[in-house]
Amino acid sequence: MAKQKRKVTEVTGKKNKKLKTASAKEILLAPEATQGTKEACPEGAAACRDPELSPEEKRTLERKLKKERKKEERKRLREADTAAARSLPATRSGAQLALDYLCGWAQKHENWKFQKTRQTWLLMHMYDGDKVPDEQFSTLLAYLEGLRGRARELTLQKAEALMQELDEAGAGGPEKTQRARQVLQLLS
Repeated sequence: MAKQKRKVTEVTGKKNKKLKTASAKEILLAPEATQGTKEACPEGAAACRDPELSPEEKRTLERKLKKERKKEERKRLREADTAAARSLPATRSGAQLALDYLCGWAQKHENWKFQKTRQTWLLMHMYDGDKVPDEQFSTLLAYLEGLRGRARELTLQKAEALMQELDEAGAGGPEKTQRARQVLQLLS
């Protein structure tokens, strides 16, 4: 008979445990419902939902709920941050930055500062009419007058090589030829 009583208490203990976990899951799945019941019950949602829970179980349940709410809040904030990041304007391209650099040099602003990367971009693309418009090519020629050292030598060599290449090819584009000739005249 003692064995039967033990079995019965084990079964009821297992049932109670299942009920407690089920009620905890229920509360976790419906945090909106628990927020409304907190106002009615000063001890919290867990105490109002299942009065059979011990104080320790109530505390652990409350901690779980709090953790879930924090997790959801962080997720909402992260989504809001990514939405804000998407709406920011795109960064300017290297071409635009280089042309702005050239305009800044032409206007002799106090905040103009030499930037090697911008100068390199201008020197690499100065023969391309699409990347450096005609309006700004004259400014670029004035900028090239102040070019010194190795950059001046390399620019001159590249212009000479480009002129020879265009002469051999025949028709390499009148715009490129004209620009290369102007650079050669300026730097020679």
